[in-house]
Amino acid sequence: MSLGFSLFIITWVIIMVGLMSIGGFFMFRKFLKRLPKEDGKSIIDWEEHYIELTRHMWKQDQKDLLEELVSPVPELFRDIARQKIAGRIGQVALEKKQKKITQEVIIEGYILATPKRDHKFLIKKLEEKKIDLAPYQPLFDQTS
Repeated sequence: MSLGFSLFIITWVIIMVGLMSIGGFFMFRKFLKRLPKEDGKSIIDWEEHYIELTRHMWKQDQKDLLEELVSPVPELFRDIARQKIAGRIGQVALEKKQKKITQEVIIEGYILATPKRDHKFLIKKLEEKKIDLAPYQPLFDQTS
């Protein structure tokens, strides 16, 4: 066996192990989110529950705003991000006893559902739409 072929095989093995590790990591994260918590429901079950309870509260312009907010997420992960954020928006709407999903509820739910490093895009988008950030500043400050 030549040295070139041996290096090719070793490189291929390293690449395959790396890719399988990355895939395993994401599969394991999904598995952990599906495990039931103390209340008997998993994180994903709660997200689906809130989405189902608030499905009738969404109008088309709110759906469009949510789509616009999740647009920077890579398409591969966009459905998961949309479900997580929509679930949190539904939870916020129900906690506030809203009759319909409003722009304020969408923004608050988005802030609470996403990590702080993702807020830069939201701030930029809100500034483009000329929406006042002052009411949401405490939410930006408290999330980590």
